[in-house]
This record gives sequence, C-alpha cells and structure tokens, in this order.
Amino acid sequence: MPDIVKKVEASDEGKRIDSWTSEQITSESRNRLQQLIKDGNILVNGSAVKTSYRMKEDDEVLVHLPEPEPLDVEPEDLPLDIVYEDSSVIVINKPRGMVVHPAPGHLKGTLVNALLGHCHDLSGINGIMRPGIVHRIDKETSGLLMVAKTDEAHHSLAAQLKDKTTQRLYLAIVHGILPHDEGTINAPIGRADKDRKKMAVTEKNSKHAVTHFKVLERFSRYTYVACRLETGRTHQIRVHMAYIGHPLAGDPKYGPRKTLPIQGQALHAAELGFTHPVTHQFMLFQAPLPRDMEQLLDGLRTDVFK
Repeated sequence: MPDIVKKVEASDEGKRIDSWTSEQITSESRNRLQQLIKDGNILVNGSAVKTSYRMKEDDEVLVHLPEPEPLDVEPEDLPLDIVYEDSSVIVINKPRGMVVHPAPGHLKGTLVNALLGHCHDLSGINGIMRPGIVHRIDKETSGLLMVAKTDEAHHSLAAQLKDKTTQRLYLAIVHGILPHDEGTINAPIGRADKDRKKMAVTEKNSKHAVTHFKVLERFSRYTYVACRLETGRTHQIRVHMAYIGHPLAGDPKYGPRKTLPIQGQALHAAELGFTHPVTHQFMLFQAPLPRDMEQLLDGLRTDVFK
C-alpha cells in the first residue's frame, strides 16, 4: 500500500495529530491511527511524534499504512440476521447483547467472529480485530449496521459517514416527558474528565455532534422517540439525551438505576441508508423493533410500569 504524504493547511494549525489524521484518512479508525503514530508509521517532517503533537502550518506528514496482518480472530458459526448481502457489502441486524468486534479479554462471540464464519472476503482496512467494520453500535444496542467486504467498499462507506450522506434513524425509550414534539441537540462530545470510559458534552478535546429527535409517543413517566444522527460520535444518542435530562431507559452508564426492565439501553438502529459503493444507487434498510422493546411499549401503554 503506497505511503500518503499530506501538507498541513493554516486552518488546521493547532489540531492534535491523531484528530487531524482521522479527518484526512477516513478509511481508518482513530484508534488505529493513534497506534500507527505510536509505532512510528506516521511521521511529521521526517520524525516520529506523540499522539498529542499539535499540527503547524506547512508540516509535512507521511502516513505509512502497513499491509493488513493475517487475520487471527477465530471464525465462529453464530446466527446472523442478514438483511442484505452482495459481493461488496453486508447489512446486519445485530441483536442486543452482541459485541461488534473482538477486544482484549473478549475475543469470541462477537459480530466479527460470526461474519468470519459466514464469509472470508471482508475488507482489511481496520486491521485484524475489525475486518470489514465501517461503523459500530454498542453491545447493548440492537439494529442495523453496514459491513464492507472490499477495501473499495470500505473507503466509499467511510467517506459517506464523514460527509454525512448516510441515513441513520434510531428508536429509543427515554426517561421523563419530552415537552417538545421535535428538536435538535447540537452539543460537542468528548471524553468525560472524571471517568475516561464515559463520554460527555464538553468543549475540551471534543467533536461536533448533532442529534435530531422527534416524539413518537408519550407515557406517564417515559417518552418514545425517534433520533436521527447527523454525526456519529461514540455513545452520541445516549450522551445527548442524558444531557437534556432524558436519559435512555435501561442505560447502565448514563441513566438512573431505577428504570424499565431491559438488559441495556432501550435503543434500536431501525433505519440505515447509504449509496452503494459499486452501483451508486441509494439503498434504505429497515429493521423491526426487537421483542424486548415491543414488550416495554406494551407495558407503558397499559401502565404496567408504575
């Protein structure tokens, strides 16, 4: 894979190198780019730098992307709800409770293990632990996500995510009664200062984040909403809804302990739309609400949950 050489513009001066490279090279995850910086595969003016390095105008950045390593994640024969598949992409309806990709200490039972058991032609752009994974949804979130089979498809889908041309609609049950029928939450998201495993609305080392919401149904103490993502930050809907005082029901990280009986947050990726990397046709997919959320809504409608 040829090296990439880029020059820093004046408008990018002061940005961290890991942030800047993630904007420039959309095919790679920020975590992988940070590792490439640490390994000396990304050089500034010919020298290795730390991930906290601040860019200067006219800096020359060389990015070396090593060839994908042989995959050592074990394929597994696990059930997959395949909504669509061709030679370039797969669209999966992920069940609640399934992790998307392996991580240290959690190498089996993931969506990637299942995908490798189903097919062997996944893109290698995101490395050995995340083959084919263009974006992800949390373990305890159900619903649709797209997977790239080829590097060409991966580049195309990643670029669409960056350009905000994909369509992603989530359904959620949140605490409290939302007073407005619809609205937009425009608040930057970054790592929380007190707990680095959590995200938060913050101006410090954060990224632009926008969520549009629409009320679908109101109950005595909860609201059923549709959330459309304009950006795709980690835990975005969970953080934004908690920020406005309406955390997701069942959310173990951002919600109250007293909540509805569901394993994880009541959040479902119900719609996913993108332009096909090869045919260039726009494709829109839908996944029905999972049974656990249907049962919660039935209980809320009959006022079972006092």
